[in-house]
Amino acid sequence: MRQPLADAWYCVGQARGLAGRCLRPVALNGEQIVLGRDAQGAPFALRDRCPHRGMALSRGPFDGDTLMCPFHGWRFSSDGRCRDVPTLSEHDAADFSRIRVQPFPIRESAGFLWVNPHLGPSGGDVPAVPALDFEPAGSVVVELEVAASFDLTTLSLVDPGHVAFVHDSWWFRPSKGLREKVKTFEPVAHGFTMASHGTTKSSPVYRLLGGTPEVEIEFRLPGARLERIRAGARRVANYTFATPLGPNRTMLTNALYWSSPALNLLKPLARPLMRQFLAQDQQVLQHAQAGLDRKPTMVLFGQGDLPGQWYFRLKREALEAARAGRPFANPLERRELRWRS
Repeated sequence: MRQPLADAWYCVGQARGLAGRCLRPVALNGEQIVLGRDAQGAPFALRDRCPHRGMALSRGPFDGDTLMCPFHGWRFSSDGRCRDVPTLSEHDAADFSRIRVQPFPIRESAGFLWVNPHLGPSGGDVPAVPALDFEPAGSVVVELEVAASFDLTTLSLVDPGHVAFVHDSWWFRPSKGLREKVKTFEPVAHGFTMASHGTTKSSPVYRLLGGTPEVEIEFRLPGARLERIRAGARRVANYTFATPLGPNRTMLTNALYWSSPALNLLKPLARPLMRQFLAQDQQVLQHAQAGLDRKPTMVLFGQGDLPGQWYFRLKREALEAARAGRPFANPLERRELRWRS
């Protein structure tokens, strides 16, 4: 239960930054992976390790067809198969065709690349990759590495109680008083949704959209918060993803998309505000992790902490379903929650 789900899709960075013959090394749950695109533009993901002497393949050249290890020149295709061992003598009887670098499944969606690091047989019932339901006119992406566990970081995505104390900014939360919140939550595939509801226009962010915005917030395993905002014909999506890099190292990625070209004028302002917002989470999570390192227990208390308990119930069900080889069965029920924030 303390480990991230093995058989799941994780965000490994923006898709547009991977082009041509460039290679990108990434960390994912302790695994070192190299990303690239083949000659047809399809993304690929391989273990970033030459099986010969352990050299990182991301350090070598890529000609669009094969990756070359810079240590001894071994070449591998984008599916991981060894194509050439140039140091072999013509008298060598070695068959290098059976040598292979481990490939990983990779997908492209919502402007990001997603990798599933699972090496065993897939159960087939894996949480869907986040997608957009509109064509964005613009977007802003901010990434911050957090020195905290994947679970602790993911809990912040479903924790309504911390907002009033961590994200107390003039542009996000102008009202300083705590107010009673009443929201209806419903189970969905591999997660739960705060049902669509009208929201206050007191926030400067919502006032920009005009009308009365309707907001729906979905949490989906393994660690995705998908906020969808609709105001008349205008659409905004605010997506946040947690990606496990290694022990107590998690990447938080926040992506803001909008459908109205007029909002592109605010792009220079949006980035520093998003970074400030994410940095507030980063700082408090790192301090909390230091406390959990001393005593690794948490007390989840009250209705405001129920989404955190639901996360662990969903995760446990995913693990048990995979172990038993059966479909995932969401254990949650429709529920109205009340808390102050």
